[in-house]
Order: sequence, then structure tokens, then C-alpha cells
Amino acid sequence: MAKEKTVYVCQSCGAESPKWLGKCTSCGSWNTFVEETVRSSPVKGNLPLPKGLQKPQRITEITSGTEHRVDTTVGEFNRVLGGGLVKGSLVLLGGEPGIGKSTLALQIALNIKNQIILYISGEESLEQIKLRANRISKNENNCLFANETTLENIFSYCQDIKPDIVVIDSIQTIASENLESATGSVSQVRECTSALLKYAKTNSTSIILIGHITKEGYLAGPKALEHIVDVVLQFEGDQHNIYRMLRSNKNRFGSTSELGIFEMRTEGLREITNPSEILISSNEEKLSGISIAVTLDGVRPFLLEVQSLVSSAAYGMPQRSTTGYDSRRLNMLLAVLEKRAGFKLAAKDVFLNITGGIKVDDPAIDLAVVISILSSNLDMYVPHDYCFAGEVGLSGEIRSVTRIEQRIKEAEKLGFKKVFISKSNLQGLGRLKFKTEIVPIGKVEHLFQNLFH
Repeated sequence: MAKEKTVYVCQSCGAESPKWLGKCTSCGSWNTFVEETVRSSPVKGNLPLPKGLQKPQRITEITSGTEHRVDTTVGEFNRVLGGGLVKGSLVLLGGEPGIGKSTLALQIALNIKNQIILYISGEESLEQIKLRANRISKNENNCLFANETTLENIFSYCQDIKPDIVVIDSIQTIASENLESATGSVSQVRECTSALLKYAKTNSTSIILIGHITKEGYLAGPKALEHIVDVVLQFEGDQHNIYRMLRSNKNRFGSTSELGIFEMRTEGLREITNPSEILISSNEEKLSGISIAVTLDGVRPFLLEVQSLVSSAAYGMPQRSTTGYDSRRLNMLLAVLEKRAGFKLAAKDVFLNITGGIKVDDPAIDLAVVISILSSNLDMYVPHDYCFAGEVGLSGEIRSVTRIEQRIKEAEKLGFKKVFISKSNLQGLGRLKFKTEIVPIGKVEHLFQNLFH
């Protein structure tokens, strides 16, 4: 007879405790311990040796096969995956509620050709899926839908249908009858994911799992969930903005440096193949406080617009406000401008905005931020066909940035006449020829002299 015991499991990290704790000693989360029932059977005698045990092989004896990838018909999704959906892979797609995870998964499922697709919904009824499908796609393919939350029933569907791709929305709603813990608990999520991984590898079936994220921005469930799956994708964006970004946090079949950009519309998600066109305004008026930065997200270069507003402080304490940019780095750049270039900005309000609603961590936009602030402070216009790529150091020097060739080529493709870069980057360019004029800058004050004198 199997013995039953109860343990308390942290819903954030999966740590176990024999008694309830207010604070998890492993991850530090508060009020995350939930009581779960565990069955344990005593081991009788020696364990039998497994049958059909494969003999260990040398690396030279292992035959390497080619990865069979399926075209999802969504170019940005293929880019982030590394060229398509690998057969037998387990992909975890996470994101905030309402960001568009289900829309993206349904759009992929309805557009893939020559594949049998099983779409399991544990959150929405089939009628709700039908309404969304009518809005985002008119294609008819071999996609079958079912409303199910029991893992054993999902495997029964798979045995009957033998799908090539399975989409599960979401993994937190799936539960196994073999476990007595509640749906969405650490034990259920971990065991269901492990069982799905085993099925995917055994039957060469690609499985896409949709997962929720916590209020801290991490995927809900145990951290071990990210180690089980092959690919972890993060769908990001602001619900008040129409643009969404797809990033890869883990990819066993490709690079984690790729970025996919989508636009949320009434008829679904539209791919943005050239992000620079949407992140730069087409306003031809000569406005101050605007500069163009050549940034890099992973290995994808694109241009974005930096806007600044500098005005006299109306109150005693000047304000420093940023959107999409690190406020501490802004304070550092303001200190550099005051100390090294002689601009008195301590008594002025400074507001900085990165257009498009995206957040940028690339230090190469420092140069564009400095020019934007100086332009607004002096109320002088920066030509709209000038762009900037350089990091600003504490001594006021312009430091080199990575992948400068890609940045210059992106600016050249969009018709920019001048690219301002660090002098240190000239050595890496070698004898490469560009149609765009390259202006090397050594220090911040030299940049000011080149533009405004």
C-alpha cells in the first residue's frame, strides 16, 4: 500500500518544506508555500536492469542527422527560432496577460500548410477560438481544436490524430490524474511538462506551450520548467502600444540573439520586417531635441528616434524623467556634459523619450541622447539624415561599439548621409567602402563643434 504524506511546496521555485513557512528560504518569496500530497511506495528488493539499454558510444560513432524544420509561415517567428520549428522540440511561449500569446499561436496554427495540427485550449471555449480565428485568418488547413485540461485525454487525442504539431494554451491549466495536487501547482506543471517532452522526443512531434508570467515578469511555475523545454520565448510589449517584441531566452537549436517585432492589429499580428521605418517619424519639420540612434538588439540593427525636452525648472528641484531609457545613465550623461563640455544643466528639467514604446539597453545610443539634449537646450535643429552610434565615457570620450559595420550598413540602406561614430571604430572598419559619410568623433565637445558650429 502506497504511503501518503503532505509537504509544502513553494510555487515560485519548487522548494519543499515539511511545514508551512511564511518566507521561502530558497528564493525569498513570501506566502508562496502550498500544501501538496505526495505518494511514496517502498522499494522492494533490487531494482531490475532496464531492457534494451543502449550501449554508450564514442563521439565518432554517433551519426549526426540534419534538423528537420517546419516553416511556420511567420517570418519573425522563424527568425527567433533559428529558421523554423524543429521537429520533436518543446517550445515555451511566455508573456503578460493580453499581450497576444494566444493570438500568435493561433495565427501560426491556422497558417501552417501540409501539417496536422492539434490545438488544445484549457482557457477558452471553442466558440471563443472560432470568433478569433474568423478575425485573424481566412485559411483552411488541417488544424483540429479541442477544449481539454486533462493530460491523459490530450495523449488520447494525440494517439488518434497523430499530429505533427501540438499547441497547448496554457500549460498552467493542464493537470494529470495521477497527481493529487491542484491544477497550476508546481508539481502539476513540472510533471505535465516532463511528460509532454517525452512524448515530443519519442514521436518527433513539435509542441508549443503557452505559459503565464508572474507580476515580477518571470515565467510562472518552477524554474526547472525552463530547463526542461528546448526553447523559451518571451513575448513583450506595452498594452498601450501596438508593437510587440519576441525574444529568445533559451534556444537549443539556434541563437538567442534574434529579435522579432510585430504590430498588433484588429485582424491579428502583422510582421514588422523593417523596424527602423516604424521607429523613426516621417516629420520633415525642423524640430529641435530629436536625434537618430543606430542601435543593435542581439544581432539585428535598426534605427530609432530619441526625443528630449530641456526647460528651466519651474520648481526648486529639477526633474529627470525617462521613457524607455535608464534614468541613472541619463544622470551620468548630464554630469558628463556639465563637467567635460561646460553645459549648465543642473537647474533645468530634462525629459527623455525613446519612440515606439521600446526599452533600450544598448550603450551605443549615448551619443544620440547627448545630441538630443544639446539640441533641445540650444533649440537648434539636427539634420534628419544624420545618425549616431557611440558610447560616452565618464571623461567625455566617445568609446567604440560592437558590430559597427552592421550599424553603418543599416543607416546606408535607409538613406542617411552621415553617421557619427567613435574614432576607435575606424580601425575595425579597415578598407570597407560605404556610400554614407562616416564622421569619427573623439570627445563630446568635438561632436558639439561638428554639429552646431
